Formats: sequence, structure tokens, C-alpha cells
Amino acid sequence: MIDIGLSKMALIGAVALVVIGPEKLPRVARTVGTLLGKAQRYVADVKAEVNRSMELDELRKMKDSVESAARGMEQSVHTAASDFEKDWNQATGEVTSALDDGGSALSSYEGSGSYSSVTPSYRHPRKNWRIKRAAVPQWYKARAGVRSKAQSGAARVARFRPQKPR
Repeated sequence: MIDIGLSKMALIGAVALVVIGPEKLPRVARTVGTLLGKAQRYVADVKAEVNRSMELDELRKMKDSVESAARGMEQSVHTAASDFEKDWNQATGEVTSALDDGGSALSSYEGSGSYSSVTPSYRHPRKNWRIKRAAVPQWYKARAGVRSKAQSGAARVARFRPQKPR
């Protein structure tokens, strides 16, 4: 920037006082100050816009690289899935052909003589919401004094109030 010291500022002020005059000098100084402030804000806005555009370009490049990596990953997953499907179809084709032919390779799996005996049937996991199976045993909770039922405040006070001697 411009190297302006105190002596140069005093010289500029004295010349402005002589040229402009003492009546108009405060108004001119305010006008110059506001114009300099506007210029500084404009320069700061331009710098911020340039920085934003540079960051946006970097983000676009990063987005493109991530998208290309995702496309490559998707392609590899599709090829692996198609290879697995081919292998699966080949293996199930061999098993069904062996079952159809009555081959000796699967004679140990033929319990009742049907294909359904080879595959297990679905069993429900037997969940019963009425029975809680906690990790802490009930006898331990009772001994430790863990509350199992909700009580009102008055009932709790009445329960733990010391008994009066009779």
C-alpha cells in the first residue's frame, strides 16, 4: 500500500485546509471517509467472491472424483453380483440335475426321498412379549431393593416412614 506517515498526513491536511477552506473541510473529510469505506467493502466483497468461486471449483473437482469412484465401485459390485449369480445358478443346476437323475452323490441327503427334506423350513423365533428375560436375576433385584412397580410419592413416603412405637 501507500506509505503515508504522520508528517505527510499533516502536510495533506494543511494543503486541504488552505485549498478547501475551514467551512467545507469537515463535510469533505466525511465524504472521503465514506467513499474509502465503500471502496474497502467493495474490495473485500470481490476477494470473498473470488475465494468462493475457487472453493466451488475445488468442490466440483472433489465431487467428480467421488462420483467416478462410486461409479467404479458400483460397476465392480455389479460384476461380482453377476459372477455370484452365474456360480449360484451353475451350482443349483448341478444339484437339481443330480436330484432329478437320482444320483448317488446326494443319496445321504435324501431322508424321505423328497427335495423339501434337504432345505429347512422356517421357524418363528418364539418371542413372547409377556415374559421379560433380563440380564439381572429377580432374586438379586429383590435383595438389592430395585423397584419393580411404580409407586406414587405419597405411597413411597408412607412405606418408608418410621413406625411409631405402640
